[in-house]
Amino acid sequence: MPDLSLLPPSARADGDDLRIGGCALSELAREFGTPAYVIDEQALRDRAAEYVAAFTGRHARSRICFAVKAFPSASVISVLTRAGLGCDVVGEGEMRIALAAGADPGSLVLHGNAKSDADIAAAIAAGAGYIVVDGFDDIDRIERLATRPVPVLLRVSPGIESATHAALATGGRRSKFGVPVEHVPEAIARLRAVPAADLRGLHAHIGSQITDVGQFEAAVEALASLERFEVYDFGGGLGVRYGPGDTAPSVDEYAGRLVAAAHKHLGTDIEILVEPGRSMVARACVTLYRVVTVKDAGTLHVAVDGGMGDNLEHSLYGQRFTPLVVGRWDARPVTADLVGRHCESGDVITPDVTLADPRVGDLVVVPVTGAYCFTMANNYNGALRPPVIFCDGGTARVGVRRETYDDLLAREVGARR
Repeated sequence: MPDLSLLPPSARADGDDLRIGGCALSELAREFGTPAYVIDEQALRDRAAEYVAAFTGRHARSRICFAVKAFPSASVISVLTRAGLGCDVVGEGEMRIALAAGADPGSLVLHGNAKSDADIAAAIAAGAGYIVVDGFDDIDRIERLATRPVPVLLRVSPGIESATHAALATGGRRSKFGVPVEHVPEAIARLRAVPAADLRGLHAHIGSQITDVGQFEAAVEALASLERFEVYDFGGGLGVRYGPGDTAPSVDEYAGRLVAAAHKHLGTDIEILVEPGRSMVARACVTLYRVVTVKDAGTLHVAVDGGMGDNLEHSLYGQRFTPLVVGRWDARPVTADLVGRHCESGDVITPDVTLADPRVGDLVVVPVTGAYCFTMANNYNGALRPPVIFCDGGTARVGVRRETYDDLLAREVGARR
């Protein structure tokens, strides 16, 4: 039988098929087509509950805010906000998506290293819980746009070089995010000189796909070297497993060590915020494809009907995945590059991977695609962005419909259809 440890917890082999949330993938492919993002809805709810319990059980004044950038869909956000989460949003667009999903405006934390007037004005108008000041220009905009005090956090760049891909590291000394530690006192003084800025605390986010909890503890210590406040936002960034040999800290371990570090260095009379994204949604979603062609060109290329139009993770970050050919549990394994349909040699979902005798027409499921794949879906070669299908208790529902060719042309002024 296949190794299902990377798939959503509900995944079960059922003869030559695979079920997620009680729904057979072959039936989903027939009804909704491929490629498609398939989400185990209960897994989302369970993960949210796990985060809430792990933090509030150790520190009652904890708030969990989903990092919307990981899966910016109202369909996903609505599940998580009903489970008690707030939202970390970057810019007016993500804020509008979160509000459309029913998020409480007061639960929103607005981020962005280059916020526009429109971003800040929208957050003020909505009554966002916090605006995270990323630099001195943010302070100028708040001073100019706010007519009443607005709660703000100051993002600190703690100078921690995270053990992750360079594109995912956000807390180093040369990062575009936050205020370097040496300039923090100046930023605090500037904020206090602005009546419209109600400075409540500090924020630090050191990167994504981090599996060394010690780096989060180091960020807490860096914040503790500064002036003390009542609110501390430690960002997100907890890593996940993408392959059977990978290891990643549990939510419980992460919460335990982070809260312990906060209590040790900052005290217990504070509000703690964390902003999980990848670790909240990654495992709950798989991408379902159909094999279009198998070609031996010295390297065996197994090409599916999606690719970098729906998954840019390997192209951008070199991320590897562990796909399964549905139903060929006992078939002869081959080594191949799982590639996409796009006119680009870099259109690789994952290279040099073991697949069980893949043939044209087979279904291939790629696990752990809940983070950033939907986010960066695109129309390369005029491809249509996939639907998002929720599975729960044997029932499937559409969260986001498949894009149409009319959608593709909708913004083209004067186009013939």
